[in-house]
Amino acid sequence: MRGQMQPRPFMMHGGPMPPPQQQFGLTETRPPLAAMLRPRFNIPGLNPSAAAANAAGKISSTYDLVEPMRFLYVHVVKARDLPGVSPTGSIDPFVEVKLGNFKGSTAVLPGNHTPSWHQVFAFSATHLQSHLLEVALKAKDLAGGDDLVGRMVFDLSEVPVRVPPDSPLAPQWYRLDGKRGEKLQRGEIMLSVWLGTQADEAFPEAWHSDAHGAASPSAVASTRAKVYFSPKLVYLRVAAIGAQDLVPHDTSRPMNASVKLQLAGQVRRTRPGAPPGTPNPMWNEEFMFVASEPFDEPLLVTVEDRVGPGRDEPLGRIMLPLNAAMPRHDHFGKPVEPRWYSLARPSDDGEKKEGKFASKIQLRMSLDFGYHVLDESTYYSSDLQPSSKHTRKPSIGILEVGILGARNLIPMKAKDGRTTDAYCVAKYGPKWVRTRTILNTLNPQWNEQYTWEVFDPCTVITVVVFDNTQIGSKNGDARDESIGKVRIRLSTLETDRVYTHFYPLLALKPSGLKKTGELHLAVRFTCTAWVNMMAMYGRPLLPKMHYSQPISVMQLDYLRHQAMQIVSARLSRAEPPLRREVVEYTLDVGSHMFSLRRSKANFYRITSLFCGFASMAKWYDGIRSWRNPITTMLVHMLFLILICYPELILPTIFLYMFMIGIWNYRYRSRHPPHMDTKLSQAEFTHPDELDEEFDTFPSNRPADIVRLRYDRLRSVGGRVQTVVGDLATQGERAHALLSWRDPRATAIFIFLSLVVAIVLYVTPFQVLLVITMLYLLRHPRFRSRMPSVPFNFYRRLPAKSDSLI
Repeated sequence: MRGQMQPRPFMMHGGPMPPPQQQFGLTETRPPLAAMLRPRFNIPGLNPSAAAANAAGKISSTYDLVEPMRFLYVHVVKARDLPGVSPTGSIDPFVEVKLGNFKGSTAVLPGNHTPSWHQVFAFSATHLQSHLLEVALKAKDLAGGDDLVGRMVFDLSEVPVRVPPDSPLAPQWYRLDGKRGEKLQRGEIMLSVWLGTQADEAFPEAWHSDAHGAASPSAVASTRAKVYFSPKLVYLRVAAIGAQDLVPHDTSRPMNASVKLQLAGQVRRTRPGAPPGTPNPMWNEEFMFVASEPFDEPLLVTVEDRVGPGRDEPLGRIMLPLNAAMPRHDHFGKPVEPRWYSLARPSDDGEKKEGKFASKIQLRMSLDFGYHVLDESTYYSSDLQPSSKHTRKPSIGILEVGILGARNLIPMKAKDGRTTDAYCVAKYGPKWVRTRTILNTLNPQWNEQYTWEVFDPCTVITVVVFDNTQIGSKNGDARDESIGKVRIRLSTLETDRVYTHFYPLLALKPSGLKKTGELHLAVRFTCTAWVNMMAMYGRPLLPKMHYSQPISVMQLDYLRHQAMQIVSARLSRAEPPLRREVVEYTLDVGSHMFSLRRSKANFYRITSLFCGFASMAKWYDGIRSWRNPITTMLVHMLFLILICYPELILPTIFLYMFMIGIWNYRYRSRHPPHMDTKLSQAEFTHPDELDEEFDTFPSNRPADIVRLRYDRLRSVGGRVQTVVGDLATQGERAHALLSWRDPRATAIFIFLSLVVAIVLYVTPFQVLLVITMLYLLRHPRFRSRMPSVPFNFYRRLPAKSDSLI
């Protein structure tokens, strides 16, 4: 029978200190989370306050992956019948909430006897410096000191406790007390005071006491927790077919007309029309743009005449709203018909009526909602749904992430006499979440939990840590500094299991690799539709239009870059903004650039795949040399049996793979993937290689010739690097069939291997051979343009690209 647990030293979150591991490895923890503890048992050695907090966490099912943090909430709603304090009888009221040395103030409402604020203040229970809460209603005095109108004092021992999902506490009217404690004849204030946790609805919008102490009122908004959503993106397909009756500015020379298409900052140009010099040129060129809802930006179409090197004169233009484009949700709809549009000459007055004669241009436009607009790297995609809501699949599960805290962060503001003002940003699908900023600490505790719907298990969630530089910024133009990044692929997680680990935060700088801290996360992937999730492994990774009407690799890279820019611009205009540098760092905007370090990492990934062939050669050499006579005799017997009964070859191979998969189950990874410094070739990289990696593009080298050659080499090297990485990914996916990196995919494969082995045992080999050949040589009419089920299954297997920095 177990005795009571003895208290042991712990770094954070109330659990035991993890055993020492390598510097850049994961550290598994066991914090006292409600999801990991059984409600019917008491926790030995847990003090009453911690037990109450633990009970609150168990009751709140939506916050069972974080430790409850208790807060004192004060909701200041409004006031009425306030007396005048100025000679004119007016009053400029505001409310000051004070608890010990922490205090917060509402906005001043000039000349208002019935003000309304609807503002919530939150005081952390771990920093309570007094047992009395004072709420003072004051009048702003421009001469200096503020006049006290009245106040209310609450004893914290009598404050009620609210635990969601209880309904919010109803505010009440309180008559104000005077300076001497007497009840005032005029003046009432409506407010509510309660004790709660971070699961409270008021938590995200509350003004926290720690933020008020160090930040100006204009910077407090940047410290709050917020949820953002990426704009809905869609591909705009425009085909410039031809034009008629173009009128050149100079009739003495042949016309060389081309079309310029512009959508916001995206500009594309056609080649000169054919035949040269004709007023009725033909182009027949198609372009794709990224558009975002609402479709406010029109498409500007300009026909230009090349009059000299770098000189183009507009012959006519037209602005087309995107609503004029035909929406397409799949490739089965009717084809898009081209239309003729009248071009307006640049010199024409827009207020004049349209003349009888105008040049014409023929365009074909469509909004292709059937595609998924990639706005992040394909290796780390968190969303694979099409833009059309009508063709989206139902969700298969829920992803819950508890951002517990961090430890040993590096001081980012040492020059300013401060440490680090850290916050986290997590991105999965179109949903972005941002935690509140914990000011001036190297060991922040967030304890915030967020939930996402999962539509595909072969997706990746990205969590980044940043330092908030807006606290001391006067103009708000300072860039937030990145601290580190964590990526987790959902397919590598077991369902209904809570993963709690410290993830190393790594920063690769021109001076070398540096560990900037550790991020403590609790992750749980819950499946709500097992049949749909298992069937997902046989479906195409992307929507059908990507295969029926594929987009070229070069064009897809351009569209991805444009989508990233649109998402960055849209989120940076939110309030408070999710800054551009944060979005670009999360989306890996510069990951396509050439890096000798990444090229070496991909090369070693490929060479490591041949270790299996080397092991087979070594095993074969051992058989030949009779190092183990018993094994050699068994191999000879097996060889003779397979020669005499060739129909047993395939069943034996599949049965062997089944046995390997069962044997490797005990060696499966028990930790989610993380940044692997050795795989990334980041630990012992030469400084010159890092200087090349962090060099600007174009290069800042002084010699023009060297710059051109260097940039060309980097561009070519980047493409080679991508190809090598793709080859390594294919090999690693084959290795993942039996390695249990994706437990569901390996279970499917070994089960099918067993079924195939049984079928091959009972079916004559000649029959299987005939069926296979007839299937492979079937008529093209019976073939589908969609990828096969084995191909889709293979594409969904995880690779080690998730672990690259």
